[in-house]
Amino acid sequence: MPAPDPTSRAIEQLRAAAGDLSRAAVTRIEHDRPWFRNLRAEERAWVGQIVQSGVRGFLDWLGAEGEVALPREEDLVVSLFGTVPQALAGVIDLRQTVDLIRLTIDEAERQIDQILDPEITPELHAGILRYGREVAFATAEVYARAAEMRGAWDARLEALVVDSVLRAESDDAILSRASAVGWAARGEVAVVVGRATPDQAEVGDFDEVRRAARNAGLDALCAVQGHLLVVILGGVTDPEKAAASVVRGYDEGPVVVGPVATDLAHAHVSASSALAGLRAVTGWPDAPRPVCSHDLLPERILAGDEDARREAIDAVYAPIAAGRGSLVETLTTYFSHGQTIEATARALFVHPNTVRYRLGQIAELTGFTPNRARDALVLQIALMLGRQDAAQGI
Repeated sequence: MPAPDPTSRAIEQLRAAAGDLSRAAVTRIEHDRPWFRNLRAEERAWVGQIVQSGVRGFLDWLGAEGEVALPREEDLVVSLFGTVPQALAGVIDLRQTVDLIRLTIDEAERQIDQILDPEITPELHAGILRYGREVAFATAEVYARAAEMRGAWDARLEALVVDSVLRAESDDAILSRASAVGWAARGEVAVVVGRATPDQAEVGDFDEVRRAARNAGLDALCAVQGHLLVVILGGVTDPEKAAASVVRGYDEGPVVVGPVATDLAHAHVSASSALAGLRAVTGWPDAPRPVCSHDLLPERILAGDEDARREAIDAVYAPIAAGRGSLVETLTTYFSHGQTIEATARALFVHPNTVRYRLGQIAELTGFTPNRARDALVLQIALMLGRQDAAQGI
């Protein structure tokens, strides 16, 4: 009976010492990498399983007679990580895992030098390096798949948060879901709506919007609803300025931003106003891009938006009616006399400067300047609605 060749004898020696090789590698990792010692016992056991599978798989490949091809990447992934939960990818990052592989290979080579005759070790060292390279590629594949699954889950979760805001289904779960996808929950919130680009509608590519928001110091939650891109911005102080920072991420057409809301739980108010503005904005062909829903009050009122009607009464008419002096009478007379200050002063038997002063008060109280054409339209509609509302209360 012929004596076994040196390689076969070496493989048998290594098989007998496989357990010691695995334990030595894990001990080396624990000694050299402090972060490994901070893992839970269960997580350290998962790493030990991977090391054992790697050593066993290398010896099986090395000892296969006539076999020179390494296992396919899919088979290698299964053999190494098949019994380890995918949760490990969220505990140890790719850099740390590759570092573990490097340490394991280094320790395996050191152990081989101690166990085997020097004449056979060069061949085994070459095999270890070749096998280790494939293990590194297989590890990268595992992490790539985990990242892809995590990205898909985050996208679904983000879309769920946006949908909940649009439906005004605000509860404690919304904030926790938003936090899971990176929402920092800082400052006030505003919702921006406009037409989605083809890439956003087809594959959910929101990178440009998120990058622009981040550069402006804002948080952003993005989702496509039908043909619309809905972006919820956090950390907003000026809604129009915030919307301007992300407007390039929208397709052609109008972009409308709602008023600021105190937090994500109340963002549905901003969303409702923005969507109503987007439906009505066609009535103002020269509207800026982006445009605040507050600036679309006339179009929204004519489109039947009850919230806009209430806003015109509460935010425009009521301050004028409660203002000092006869502001309602002055504004009514001003419009009925063709927005001419002198004619208004004669009709009211006051000095023109008194009219100017009162009109200035109206601008300060409402934010709308009577001698500007579009602002005058808002003020006239607010006067009509305010009188109607007052009459209904009689």
